[in-house]
Amino acid sequence: MKYSSQMVAKPYFIFALVLLAGEVLFGLILGTQYVAGDFLFPEIPFNVARMVHTNLLIVLILFGFMGATYYLVPEESERELWSPWLAKITFWVFAFAGVATILGYLLVPYATLTEITYNNILPTMGREFLEQPTITKIGIVIVALAFILNIGMTVLKGRKTVITVVLLTGLLGLAVFFLFAFYVPDNLVLDKFFWWYVVHLWVEGVWELILGAILAFVLIKVTGVDREHIDKWLYLIIAMTLISGIVGTGHHFFYIGTPGYWLWIGSIASAVEPLPFFLMILYAFAMEKQRRIDHDNKIALTWAKGTAIIAFLGAGVLGFLHTLAPVNYFTHGTQLTAAHGHLSFFGAYIMILFTIISYAMPIMRGRLHGNGVKAQAVERRSFWMMVIGMLGISLALVIAGTMQVFIQRVGVDALGFMETQAEIVPVYVVRLGFGLLTLLGLLTYFYSFFVKEEGVK
Repeated sequence: MKYSSQMVAKPYFIFALVLLAGEVLFGLILGTQYVAGDFLFPEIPFNVARMVHTNLLIVLILFGFMGATYYLVPEESERELWSPWLAKITFWVFAFAGVATILGYLLVPYATLTEITYNNILPTMGREFLEQPTITKIGIVIVALAFILNIGMTVLKGRKTVITVVLLTGLLGLAVFFLFAFYVPDNLVLDKFFWWYVVHLWVEGVWELILGAILAFVLIKVTGVDREHIDKWLYLIIAMTLISGIVGTGHHFFYIGTPGYWLWIGSIASAVEPLPFFLMILYAFAMEKQRRIDHDNKIALTWAKGTAIIAFLGAGVLGFLHTLAPVNYFTHGTQLTAAHGHLSFFGAYIMILFTIISYAMPIMRGRLHGNGVKAQAVERRSFWMMVIGMLGISLALVIAGTMQVFIQRVGVDALGFMETQAEIVPVYVVRLGFGLLTLLGLLTYFYSFFVKEEGVK
């Protein structure tokens, strides 16, 4: 490891993995409740489990992004982090706020939570994915400002690279668009319109810049390809991402009371949005083909290539599957949305975190060339278990969503919502089985950290 301040990334990575375990656990609880509705009721009702599941996802990705940034920026900038102590304080503040919020969801009725956190002074609670108490949102803003200050000063005082510029742009966008979480218009149409400025422009906009920067950094390290060549690919992918991602917000405006021209804008943008992810596949495999070194950490390259492929399938293919306006008219709000969400989040963001963690964590543990052969073999098994598990979950949800459309929304003898759900239960059982495989894969990944080999401490 070149710079001692890179070590501040370690607790961020570890905590992100702990949160991921909680994320998968609550996903299994939800999957079980789809099969047996009274499971863990009234202790953990469905609405609370769903809220915890989605909030854990958001927080763990943010922790992972922060850890990745703290690791790669000193190396890219060729200087120590501007303030390692600020990074440590930020970690504990964010971790405390995150844990307290999740415990609040589990232990306090949500209506009571709004009262004791003074939501009446500045109402921001109650919206999907943005259920966090107002004081937690304010805490997130403070953490984000401290984080961007730390990274910004490091970049300004050090070497500037395309990777750091793209990364810092994504981080600034993340902070700016989160401010719309504080804007809650009384008009429901306006509320949903600007709500997507956080949810969509994070996930299908600025987060993709962060993903691209992390992927580029790891590919440089494990392939030895010239930086100039990678930079050209990164510019192309980021340009396509910004153009399609920003305009692509329109595919969420189809049927919420906005003007009809969004049907055309959203549909056309939806047709373009898979292209950056397809370019990412070409990018990753082209870098491998042109590699100039044979790095010992082969599993990190496996995760990098897997990120590109699964992100394309989840965000690109499954996204395009149901976002053209004439199709979305029937599919909106079905399990097809969940299929797209699960595979795209896993492929684009969880797998890029595995990529950077699998590259950086061995180095921070004194293994400069990566983990040993046995540990990488175990990790490769975990890779395939989680990938197959998530593909199985998503395919089951595609089948469930298709059944919903044809049983509940098409024809003259359509069934009601609950009758339709009863018809889909066998598919939910299959989905639950693949969820268990995903959990087993994650546990196998954890085990790979403890595999002992001769000559490796």
